[in-house]
Amino acid sequence: MARAQCPRFSCISRFAKGAKATTTTNGSAGGNVQIKRKITLMNGIALIVGSIIGSGIFVSPKGVFEYSGSVGVALIIWLLSGIFSTIGAYCFIELGTSIKRSGGDYAYILEAFGPLPAFLRLWIAVIITQPTTLAIVALTFAQYTIKPLFPDCDPPDDTVLRLLAALCLTALTYVNCVSVRWAMRIQDVFTWAKLFALLFIIVAGFIQIARGQTQNFENSFQGEFDMESISLSFYAGLFAYGGWNALNFVTGEMIEPDKNLPRAVWIAMPLVTLVYVLANVAYFAVVPSSDLLESPAVAVTFAYQLFPIIAWAMPVFVALSTFGGVNGILFTSGRMFYIAAQEGHLPVVLSMIHVKRCTPTPALIFTCGLSLVMLCTSNIFTLINYFSFTLWLSVAACILGLFYLRWKMPNLDRPVKVNLIFPAFFLCCCSFLLILPALAKPKETGIGALITLAGIPVYYLIQWKSKPKVVINMHNYITIKLQQIFEIVQQDESEESLLAKEKS
Repeated sequence: MARAQCPRFSCISRFAKGAKATTTTNGSAGGNVQIKRKITLMNGIALIVGSIIGSGIFVSPKGVFEYSGSVGVALIIWLLSGIFSTIGAYCFIELGTSIKRSGGDYAYILEAFGPLPAFLRLWIAVIITQPTTLAIVALTFAQYTIKPLFPDCDPPDDTVLRLLAALCLTALTYVNCVSVRWAMRIQDVFTWAKLFALLFIIVAGFIQIARGQTQNFENSFQGEFDMESISLSFYAGLFAYGGWNALNFVTGEMIEPDKNLPRAVWIAMPLVTLVYVLANVAYFAVVPSSDLLESPAVAVTFAYQLFPIIAWAMPVFVALSTFGGVNGILFTSGRMFYIAAQEGHLPVVLSMIHVKRCTPTPALIFTCGLSLVMLCTSNIFTLINYFSFTLWLSVAACILGLFYLRWKMPNLDRPVKVNLIFPAFFLCCCSFLLILPALAKPKETGIGALITLAGIPVYYLIQWKSKPKVVINMHNYITIKLQQIFEIVQQDESEESLLAKEKS
């Protein structure tokens, strides 16, 4: 296809037929417009840690304790949940180093099982999971940002919280659109801030233990529990470790992913596990069990009992934690939508990048827009409850894909090749996590499954080849206008992609 006449914008008259446009640009040397590999090892560690550690460990770690029935069992479950999540991250190292593209679950399911299963994963991400997660974390940020102004009560106006959450989302979207490096700096700074807050809690708690305050640990394993309650306790613990696969969503932007992806996982996952277990030990040392179950924010209760004068600072640390969490989710979600648009599963404009900044601006704005819409809904917290089953199903599909790719592509370059005992064990546990919610909450699971299957006709509508000419023309007109407004083009093929094509 001939190059575009305009020096900065792609000609897209054949996009509807699957043609790829290229461009020359004054913004990049030699006309090479690509998303650069800028994510370092430290950035990768911060992205994993920052995505896992959100508000949960500060606000409500009671889920594990409530179902486990005792302090000792709760601490064991926190440890085992961390080990289990580390095994999952270890399995995803093979996927991330052999399929060197961003997109995470979507990219792996696409490679192993084809476009329809991958689209269904994307469908749930677009309409529910990613925007609702972003909106909920942003609302948590807003709530704890203004909490020092209302120490003894909730904020009087819900509209203020939603506006502040919207400001958080739009500000971070702007930063992510402007610079990958600045987005990673925000992730680094706020990850270390939340780790500092947790270190403060841990040190303060262990000082109390050293002073002999161990009464809450007496008869640590005394309590009533059964297999169902233990299962629910594990489910709550694994939910708290959610985000262990965050780095796989941006593998295509990592510097030396073959080396840095494994290193980041093996540093970040044990670090998070250690911090989670020690933080819970500190909580139990200071906060009585009855108060922990009733507290709306355990870290704040902890601070008021030990340091009432500076207890106002703890909500600030919670806000900092959630702010970094919003940044990490926004960064990774935008990459999933960007990769999906390259495959033709989303509008082509979402597969474009800024000609000078080389960031996936349309995909990031799209992610932010979906989240802002969710902020306007009243049932935002209910929606995401329908899809815990679907999320674990996608993780299980990725692990199953690992086995399938071992058989289908035995000669695929695998810089890291995991022992199959680990993915087999992880897949068995995933099966258990799929069966449990289906039995415990059949209605919610059924609704989630129906909404997921509703993506099938949408997929075939998108893949419809003989669309009316008026639809194609309107799509191309809108795409060109958006290119002109945002100064975006499709990225040129990288040297890695060209070499891969030559090898195949």
